[in-house]
Amino acid sequence: MPAPIPEAASQPDAVPGTGLSSTEARRRLAESGANTLPDTAASTWRMMLGKFWAPVPWMLEAAVVLQCVLGRFVEAGIIAGLLVFNAILGVFQESRAQATLAALKSRLAMNASVLRDGAWSIVPAADLVKGDVVKLSLGGVVAADMRIVSGNALLDHSMLTGESVPIEATSGTQTFAGALVRRGEALALVTATGTHTRFGRTAELVRTAHIASSQQTAVLLVVRNLAAFSVAVIALLVGYALYLHMPLADIVPLILTAVLASIPVALPATFTLSAALGARALAAQGVLSTRLSAVDEAGTMDVLCADKTGTLTCNALTVSTVAPMPGFDMNRVLILAALASAAGSQDPVDKAILDAASSVAPTPEDSVLKLVALKPFDPSTRTSEASVSDPSHGIQRIVKGASAAVISLSQASPEAAARTAELEGQGLRVLAVAAGTADALQVVGLVALSDPPRADSAAFIEELHGLGVRVVMVSGDAPATAASVAQAIGLTGPVCPPGSMPDRADPQSFAVFAGVLPEDKYKLVKAFQQTGHTVGMCGDGANDAPALRQAQIGIAVSTATDVARSAAGMVLTEAGLGGIVTAVKEGRLTFQRILTYMLNSVLKKIATAFMLVIGLLVTGHAILTPLLMVILMIAGDFLAMSLTTDRVEPSPSPNVWRISNLTVVGVFVGFALVAFCSGVLALGKFAMGLNLDALRTLTFVLLVFGGQATLYAIRHRRHMWGTRPSVWVMASSVADVLIAAGLAIGGIAMTALPPMLIGGVLAATVVFAFVLAAAKIPLFARLKIS
Repeated sequence: MPAPIPEAASQPDAVPGTGLSSTEARRRLAESGANTLPDTAASTWRMMLGKFWAPVPWMLEAAVVLQCVLGRFVEAGIIAGLLVFNAILGVFQESRAQATLAALKSRLAMNASVLRDGAWSIVPAADLVKGDVVKLSLGGVVAADMRIVSGNALLDHSMLTGESVPIEATSGTQTFAGALVRRGEALALVTATGTHTRFGRTAELVRTAHIASSQQTAVLLVVRNLAAFSVAVIALLVGYALYLHMPLADIVPLILTAVLASIPVALPATFTLSAALGARALAAQGVLSTRLSAVDEAGTMDVLCADKTGTLTCNALTVSTVAPMPGFDMNRVLILAALASAAGSQDPVDKAILDAASSVAPTPEDSVLKLVALKPFDPSTRTSEASVSDPSHGIQRIVKGASAAVISLSQASPEAAARTAELEGQGLRVLAVAAGTADALQVVGLVALSDPPRADSAAFIEELHGLGVRVVMVSGDAPATAASVAQAIGLTGPVCPPGSMPDRADPQSFAVFAGVLPEDKYKLVKAFQQTGHTVGMCGDGANDAPALRQAQIGIAVSTATDVARSAAGMVLTEAGLGGIVTAVKEGRLTFQRILTYMLNSVLKKIATAFMLVIGLLVTGHAILTPLLMVILMIAGDFLAMSLTTDRVEPSPSPNVWRISNLTVVGVFVGFALVAFCSGVLALGKFAMGLNLDALRTLTFVLLVFGGQATLYAIRHRRHMWGTRPSVWVMASSVADVLIAAGLAIGGIAMTALPPMLIGGVLAATVVFAFVLAAAKIPLFARLKIS
């Protein structure tokens, strides 16, 4: 016969003594759905198609359509190939985007012991419904949100709350899906299943968490500015063309060339490639990037929210203080406490005490004590008890447990009560140990437990502060406990009062946020983002997963759960927190490389578009054909991707994308390039008498050579010359110059020009590079381009 079910479990959901009937369970399952999380995985094809729906792809797609309308199918095919290349490169990392939800679902128990129709049976956890009576046993995983109705168990909720100490669950205690049963056995009533559980709400937060990366925002702003500039240039070109009464057949290619001139075709691919190279460098140093955008974000991060338990601390209870009462010493207190602890137990308190006692040598008096009987920890009394044989005094009684409970069983000890209050004020968990005869117990000492900080936490925080990154602790623990750890690791500042997270928050106001739930961590990250900060989140448990996903850079430590690892953008594969500092420094190197490419791309687009206007004014015709424009895109944009390997210097503080300032610099340097190219073009037209086709070749050569000149002029922000370029940068420059010179001299796809003229243009370009490198220094300093 099954054990009778307490009345608390029988009303109103369960039938007394029998649990739900199979018929009722099936009805509820059909009504509420399976006890699982929804599968929202996106197909690879859907992700691929999404890559074609963005500003840069739109511009390329418009160019393809225009080329096809004009019957230029070769050019259309080349541009389409560039479009597909960008999409494949971008989607290659995103196939893992749904790994977080898969890991969350894997944490749910596969089966559960359920009372139905008056008999116990094992059913899939997915079939649990609200009102089911479930047996929780040692080593099991709680399969849904439940309320304990009888028995007692030690439940580990750290994956949801972040608290390192398991809770003692008795009748009336609420427990949640994903919790682990560390000790004992209990009956529980299911109160919520599937997406309605706290675990399900955490998974939903992970699924919906999203923040546009700073590089995505930067690309959109650049494309927006270039598009607006392109519209203005096209309006000028069309207006002047109509003024010259150019036929429509000549105006359409002119418009197409202007569109192609303003597309930063390789910009998305360059971001991806640069981040991939940064990720490879980080992997060699024990940091695995699961989202490429996290590499760049590490360089812009100015706030790091660090979980306490398992991140800044070891997530393992240890004995931090032993306070013996008068007449006793520390060793005796530990030995007596160990006798009242269960060897081999999963109870973290007993394990911590046994570990501490193993390192002390017993006195002759203690060495003769023999354990006779042990009563494991009883949640109702909050104590465990041992009976030991003492040759001198017969059977002795040792009681260990919550300090208030043990002190109440013992002779009055004001000193023990005062010392307990002092230790608890430091955020420690305090146990008392009493010994004596059955009716005359005396408090022999106190044992204070804590989750100690990691050895490298203090140095890690100090180094991050030196790099300009503000660190705040975010913990599910009590404020006193969190404040104690913060003080130990040098994290100074006030503790935020418990309560709901504000919509906007300033990370400078508080150093510690304590007593927070998963949704609170998630809200806190969003609140910092609302005030304009680039936020990193470092954690180790499923309770951190929503915040890890929402942050621009989520970092999982080496001991993190699978859930945290898949939610994070970076995973530390080696012990310690030094990998975060490594990621920040590598991210700043990556940022500088991308910044150089973006500056170079913007100024060349501006210069090329204006050269179309200047060429039309000088010749009355389009100075570049669509084919020449496509060659410029390939030779210029894609060869310049070698900047992702360049030698750069990291900035001493968090990087910021100042798109307005970048646009000003792009306009200034772009106009300098336009002035240089226009001067040489005028010489070719009026001094050398070159025809239209020869002027087109000359313009092509000028833009290629001039693009290389501006690249070397802007590589360094504060001085003229610095570290030498990487081998790949120099090789791509040589290739770009040789390709342009070869095509121009050989007359391939353009009219041939004399080698002497090409050589003269190259020499003039070198002089221009030196002048521009000197002129840019005060401009970069004023606009804070660093």
